[in-house]
Amino acid sequence: MRQGRSRWLMRLAFLTGVALSVLPAQAKENAQPLQITTFSGAYLAAHIAEADNDLDDAITYYKQALAFAPDDKDLQQSLMLALVAQGRFEESLVYADKLKQTPDVERFSRLALAVDSFHKKDFAKAQYWLKLSQESDLDRLLSGVMDGWAKQGAGDASEAMASIDKLKGPDWFGLFKSFHRALIADASGLSDKADEIYAATLADTAAGGSAPETWMRNAQAYASFLARKGDKAKAISVLDQAEAFAPGKLEITTLRDRISKGDKIPPFVAKPAEGASEILLDLATALNRGGGEPFVRLYLQFALALKPDNDAALVQLAGVAEQLKDGETAIALYRRIPDSSPLKELSDLQLGLNLADLDKNDEAIAHLKAFLDKHPDDMRAYLALGGVYSSKEDFRSAANLYDKAVDVLKTPTAANWNVFYQRGIAYERLKEWPKAEPNFRKALELQPDQPQVLNYLGYSWVDMNTNLKEGLAMIQKAVDLRPSDGYIVDSLGWAYFRMGRFDDAVREMERAVSLKPEDPVLNDHLGDAYWRVGRKLEATYQWAQARDLKPDPDVLATLQQKLLKGLPPIESNTAQETPKAKPAPTPAPKG
Repeated sequence: MRQGRSRWLMRLAFLTGVALSVLPAQAKENAQPLQITTFSGAYLAAHIAEADNDLDDAITYYKQALAFAPDDKDLQQSLMLALVAQGRFEESLVYADKLKQTPDVERFSRLALAVDSFHKKDFAKAQYWLKLSQESDLDRLLSGVMDGWAKQGAGDASEAMASIDKLKGPDWFGLFKSFHRALIADASGLSDKADEIYAATLADTAAGGSAPETWMRNAQAYASFLARKGDKAKAISVLDQAEAFAPGKLEITTLRDRISKGDKIPPFVAKPAEGASEILLDLATALNRGGGEPFVRLYLQFALALKPDNDAALVQLAGVAEQLKDGETAIALYRRIPDSSPLKELSDLQLGLNLADLDKNDEAIAHLKAFLDKHPDDMRAYLALGGVYSSKEDFRSAANLYDKAVDVLKTPTAANWNVFYQRGIAYERLKEWPKAEPNFRKALELQPDQPQVLNYLGYSWVDMNTNLKEGLAMIQKAVDLRPSDGYIVDSLGWAYFRMGRFDDAVREMERAVSLKPEDPVLNDHLGDAYWRVGRKLEATYQWAQARDLKPDPDVLATLQQKLLKGLPPIESNTAQETPKAKPAPTPAPKG
């Protein structure tokens, strides 16, 4: 099955090589919350709004429920957490104070009060709030490191580092402890100690494998430290190690350029509040890789409460908003990224794609065109803007844009395969196959084992009844490379179907549907295959299943005809037209 071009936001990582995992965004309805006159009604409305990720309405309804039961601890807890998650930190403090002695929620209530104390530079009070009656490993590490920063703020750097070093916990504590000990030494002017601990943390690449973003931030901090000391060569060497560990990080590239140019490099963390913000960010990042979403948003919002221009936290929080299909919030967060941030360009690209996914296509196009005017050599921008054109099915504009991108690419490298792939798709959709095929071949020349290209070109040949043997081999190779990709497995099944190998088609399409049971097109294809092998009752069931999965209008129309009449005899229609396919999934991001 060839790839469609809708929902470009969810495939930004695939298009641009940027390691962000996102889902389609959507606009919030502009309905105002209702005034509810019963406790049960307000309570239920709050939970429904929260389940729908409409936190502003949830907050309104929780407040209405609290008017009926002002001492209800569960309501206070739900309201406090919703306020924090929505970035309304100051409002949350009233409820945090009410819940400061409630064990079930003190990990957040006392954390909020500690954050407030860091704001006020009341470091003794911050240490008090960070003492919990119940602690998980995560709580112990977070409160322990923040306590260390409070001690540093109170003027006792040695005790701060010693207290962090004494924290007991699992092996994964080690990287976070050493990184923050180095930061404290650096912020306290203990240059030799900072150098020693930064270097030891950098050498611990095994720990970096389990928390790569924190390891990379240690490399940034160490390089910044060395640059401030005037050791430019060693700073660049540290960044070389970081680049080898995780190539393509924008922060590393930008810092290298600044150090090479002799720019003044500020400390990575200069104040206790920034250090507390950093550990919240570090743990949120680690949790975001392992499925701890409920904590991620809260920790990121606490990190921003301590450091509102924390660009890494803003980008991650925007990504969480995208995962929750809240495009408007994601856009607002991307707009907060400072112009000086190395993540600003990425944020501008992502902002444009969020606009497109909210069906603000004209605004998205204008935004991405303006970005390209400033960055005419940025291939990510061509791919992003081309994606918006394609989502509008304006393949002529997409093809013209990719032509310009190829003109800019004087010597294409393996990293540029996607420009040719997307240009090939645009020309194929324009039914200009003589222009499309060379682009697919060029993409495979640059990336010989790229499964998306193998799938698209192989399927196109089979669909045109040409190069059948080579096309089928390409699709099979794509399946071998991506055996869990239901869309590519469906391509193999559909190729067999087009070739009249219906038993083989059934086998592969059943596997595709087992991998992507919610996709209407795959269910439709399986119905066709069942019909051709005489399993007509199962075919009808499969088409009905596809119909109920809310397919696109063109697919729905063909399904309704099939449910009425079935498929025509093979003699009068030897090959079925392929309905428009949904997009293949984004490859899992790394880092």
